[in-house]
Amino acid sequence: MSELSIKVTIANRVYPLSVAHEEEEEVRKAAAYINDRIKALESSFAVKDKLDLIAMLALELTMEKGHGKEELQNDQLIDQLTAITSRLDEALTLK
Repeated sequence: MSELSIKVTIANRVYPLSVAHEEEEEVRKAAAYINDRIKALESSFAVKDKLDLIAMLALELTMEKGHGKEELQNDQLIDQLTAITSRLDEALTLK
């Protein structure tokens, strides 16, 4: 596996990277995808600060992956288990 030095541009900033030769195309496509999404956000909102746009994109991508939903579901399960445990404790102490 040979390393390749490349440069990708994201939000008008150049980032030098070392990647495996077989990953070069994927990395370049990922950078292009990020830039496309940033441009879409830029045209949809009055926000012009690139850092704000990157933060908004990070939030969108996280939501697309379902990470927020997973946390909410876990919290709800913990609440339900706590309630069941409390009811069981009450029932056992009444006997």
